[in-house]
Amino acid sequence: MTDIAKRKAEHLDIVLSGAAAGAAGAAGFDAIQFAHAALPDLALADVDLTTSFLGKRLAAPLLISSMTGGPAEAASINAALAEAAGVLGIAFAVGSQRVALEGRGAAGFDKALRRRLGSHLPLLANFGAAQLKTWHGTDMARRALDMIEADALIIHLNPLQEALQAGGDQDWSGLLDAIAALARALPAPLVVKEVGNGISGSLARRLIDAGVSVIDVAGSGGTSWAAVEGARAPDAHLRAVAAAFHTWGIPTARAVADVRAACPKATVVASGGIKTGVEAAKAVRLGADLVGQAANSLGPALSGPDAVVAHFRIIIAQLRIACFCTGSRNLATLRQAPLL
Repeated sequence: MTDIAKRKAEHLDIVLSGAAAGAAGAAGFDAIQFAHAALPDLALADVDLTTSFLGKRLAAPLLISSMTGGPAEAASINAALAEAAGVLGIAFAVGSQRVALEGRGAAGFDKALRRRLGSHLPLLANFGAAQLKTWHGTDMARRALDMIEADALIIHLNPLQEALQAGGDQDWSGLLDAIAALARALPAPLVVKEVGNGISGSLARRLIDAGVSVIDVAGSGGTSWAAVEGARAPDAHLRAVAAAFHTWGIPTARAVADVRAACPKATVVASGGIKTGVEAAKAVRLGADLVGQAANSLGPALSGPDAVVAHFRIIIAQLRIACFCTGSRNLATLRQAPLL
């Protein structure tokens, strides 16, 4: 196993252990409360959760956003998540394709994912912004898309994680210009997301102006990658440095509201510590077009696609009831639901 693959496998083990999970309520949704509609004036079965994303129809506004481990784990996790997304009729984004793109193993990234998901649902490729400093970005981006027949490419931002990681990529100068150049050259929509520390409204505005199509705020409150890197730090110094940043970032609820205010016409994905369908409903009310979940879907993925389907069916049922109990017939109505 390569050093990078070993590191990603360690990441997966730490995330699954729960050692890096955010505290209850840290994503900020506890402060948001819907006004209960005691007389909804609609049938629960009539609530319509469908939406469109990247020109494709979804049964619910959900995105399975994966964090994969080493090549062995990645293959089985990606297969389970793609198959489950296909059954559920929702979008699927893979974890970083860096290992595969650098020729260090397939890491579970191939066209079989598209076949499992189906051609009618959105599939998103993914690699880190820091790699734009060392790669020919457009060529690698095209390879990432072609590798899995993706509809769009995610460029993920993880400066804090890299700063805390032994040997991490710590020169982030010029990356906004590199992202803008990639957006101009890429024959597919470009998505920019954080990995758990949030994107501010002002940065989102600059990214949209640079040609980015979708902002995934990936705020704080879910997995703390500072905690992950602290747990695997090779010495006491790095562990001590990382400890101060375990709760660093913009809470997801705040990030969604700020990005929507700054970018009223942009496509916004809410992710970062969203655990239930009620929190998903709150994210939509704050301005999200789509709601992503990663860490909470990893445990079910290790058991196979049926467990993933069961997990997300609970979230979808909760989201539907939240709509019903706010008198919201569809997502457009939910976005106007009264708050306390």
